[in-house]
Amino acid sequence: MEEYITVKRAAEESFEEKKSVFIGNISPVTSESEAVAFVNSIKKKYPDAKHNVYAYVLRENSIMRYSDDREPQGTAGLPVLDVLRKSGVCDAAIVVTRYFGGVLLGTGGLVRAYTNATKLALDSAEPCKLETYVEYQITCSYSDYQRILQILNENSVRIDSTDFSDSVCVCISYPKKQGVTLLDELTEITAGKCDIRKKGEKFDFSSI
Repeated sequence: MEEYITVKRAAEESFEEKKSVFIGNISPVTSESEAVAFVNSIKKKYPDAKHNVYAYVLRENSIMRYSDDREPQGTAGLPVLDVLRKSGVCDAAIVVTRYFGGVLLGTGGLVRAYTNATKLALDSAEPCKLETYVEYQITCSYSDYQRILQILNENSVRIDSTDFSDSVCVCISYPKKQGVTLLDELTEITAGKCDIRKKGEKFDFSSI
């Protein structure tokens, strides 16, 4: 998989519905053990809560889990999971804590409340796309540098660092799916005089 959507950071959001308080906590995770640890940390944070409903979605083995935590079946964990699935987010875990206020919400009310808590937390955590970036080091003369810089800017390439010494050394990264057309263009405009070396690949944030 060269790209996927996850959340950029952990977040917490809350609201009150008919005297019940719903607190949504979400966090990026990369394994089931991390997801379980996050769920347990929220349960420990709110030990006196009536319910700690959770769901998580992982790329690892396409794992999806949820729990209603004593709420009526289908009214809590599944709606939380559905929000994650419909958003396309994976490698994320969310716990929606409920402090019961004494007023029953009914089946529809519970579904709406847990859905809302999940959406609030998810939006606050900033869903983002992670994709495979290739990293290259370009060494060129000062006379070629400005032309190379222009091409990089036109292609929205990330310039990670630039070192000016006897020559100019520019470290760049760009989405792997862009292919090698850019590199061919750099070679052409410098008549093959620039040295281009692949440094590696990495997952990095991109726009959705």
